[in-house]
Parts: sequence; structure tokens; C-alpha cells
Amino acid sequence: MNAPFQETSSASAQAKAESDAKLPLKVLIAAPRGFCAGVDRAIEIVERSIEKFGAPVYVRHEIVHNRFVVDGLREKGAIFVEELDEVPDDAPVVFSAHGVPKAVPAEAQRRKMVYLDATCPLVSKVHRQAERQIDKGQHIIFVGHAGHPEVIGTMGQVPEGQMTLVETVEDIAKLTFTQEDSLSFLTQTTLSVDDTREIIAALQDRYPQIVGPRAEDICYATSNRQEAVKAISPSCDLVLVIGAPNSSNSLRLVEVAERLGTDAKLIQRASEIDPEWLAGVGTIGVTAGASAPELLVREVIDKLGEWRTIEEEKVRTAEEKMVFKLPRELTD
Repeated sequence: MNAPFQETSSASAQAKAESDAKLPLKVLIAAPRGFCAGVDRAIEIVERSIEKFGAPVYVRHEIVHNRFVVDGLREKGAIFVEELDEVPDDAPVVFSAHGVPKAVPAEAQRRKMVYLDATCPLVSKVHRQAERQIDKGQHIIFVGHAGHPEVIGTMGQVPEGQMTLVETVEDIAKLTFTQEDSLSFLTQTTLSVDDTREIIAALQDRYPQIVGPRAEDICYATSNRQEAVKAISPSCDLVLVIGAPNSSNSLRLVEVAERLGTDAKLIQRASEIDPEWLAGVGTIGVTAGASAPELLVREVIDKLGEWRTIEEEKVRTAEEKMVFKLPRELTD
């Protein structure tokens, strides 16, 4: 790790940063980072729908949690709404990558609407697991964050009252099930790998009879991006995570770095970087949540280059070659 450079911080931080422009700054770029296969697929579904049906195409909820992506699709002809009743009967509608409760496509069918489901296939897999567990007579304990669209969509796959949400290890102590009850568990796909491991261990300790999926539900992209942050954080004075404040997987990346003792900040665009953050920083890490395009990564590195002399190094911990098929309606 490079020895950090000590800089004074003042109200004229911008001018100070400019005067020190030739100070070196090592930038460790995490890989994998940014778009995952599910996000690529969801964005392409919206773009192809606009090409096929013409603008406007309605999208229920943000297609992915990234303002830059959403604004770009809006310029191409997408209209984003929160509920299906905001969509005219004769307009095509796309469901977001986070998934929707069963009642949503059922209502679209009732209204004879043209709709396309951009739910990430890995989220759809969790939906199918939930249905199978309910068919076996099991009550599902779902590990996730209350209010997140993916959680709402997954809990909406089963009859009300047959799935219980837990967010922390502490929540498990509040459960009133017994060791005689038939229980299973599932998890949101964008959780902290380490937190989820602790929660599942606590569930299995309290309820030895509980059963889970054959493979963990946390998606490959979430796990890979967290591992990449673990790889760079010990060598960094600061880690910048590019992502939206409502992006679960991006928030988890910040937490991963902080737990390793590294300062970390979530930003949406390069314009949010405060030059004061670079005071005393010799090595900075850069990564991006699964909904953030590579364009924003380069934007951040270019911004850092305005203040310091950049030495880039990519740190790769995994290769990703996953590709998901588009809906048949867009490929026929």
C-alpha cells in the first residue's frame, strides 16, 4: 500500500487540490463491477420494446436503481410509473428487474395489456422456490430488507401470511415458531454475503428442521462485487462506490469496505466527489453497483484525474460470462 500523503484541508479545498494536481494517486479499480447480466437484460428489454412498439413504453417502477440509466431510457421514450393503474390499457408495459407480486401480471392479463417481464431470472428462480416450498406446506422465513421492490415482489408470490420477513439476527429471537413447525427459508438476491451467512446460521441454530434452497439465493453478481471490494479495501485509504442510495447491492458494497476498516462513500456521479476527501489519500478504490454503467466509472476516474496524477490498476477476482435470454416476444 502506498504511504498516504498528508494534505491540509480548508475552505479553499478546491484550490488546494488544483495546486497539488501533480501529486500521484493510485486508483484500484475493482473487477467485476457495474452492470450484471440481469441489468443488461432489463435495459435491453425496455430499449427493444420502444423499437418494436414505439414510444411511449411504460415501465412499472424504475427498471433498475440508477438515475442515469432511468433518465437515459426516459429520453428514448420510456415512462416510469409506480402502479399499473397509471398505464393506459392500450400501452405496452415492462415490469422492472426487481420482480413484481403475482397480482400485477394477473391484473395486466385481466386488462388484456401487452406486458413484458424484465424480472432478473435469478429473482424469478427465488419466486419458483417460494412456490415449491409453499406447495410442500412449509412456512417461509424470508431474509431481506423491508420495503425493497424485490422483497415486495417475492412476498407477493405466495398467499398472505405464509411468508415472514426477517432483516437481522436479532429478528430471529422475536419469531414465535416452534421446532415442530415445517419451515423453510429464502433470501433476497442482493444482500451482504457475510450478514446473510450469520442470519441463516442463527435460523438453523434455533430451528434445526428448517430447510433452504440447494444453492444460495444471493446472486453471483452481488457476491462477486463484494469479493472484489474485499480484495481492494485493505490497500485503500478510501473506496468510492458508484450507485444509487436505493440500490441494495451498492449499499452493501459500502458496508463491506467499512467493515474492513476502510472509509467508503456512495456516490451517484463524479460531481458528488468532494476534493476534501482526497486529503491524506494515496490509494483510492473504485467500484460500481450492479445497476451502474461503466461510463460512470470512467467519469469518476477522469474527475479524480483533474486533481491528481492517476495511476490505474485493475484488481480482478472473478470472470463473469453470464448472459440471460430476452423474452420471446422481442426475439420472434
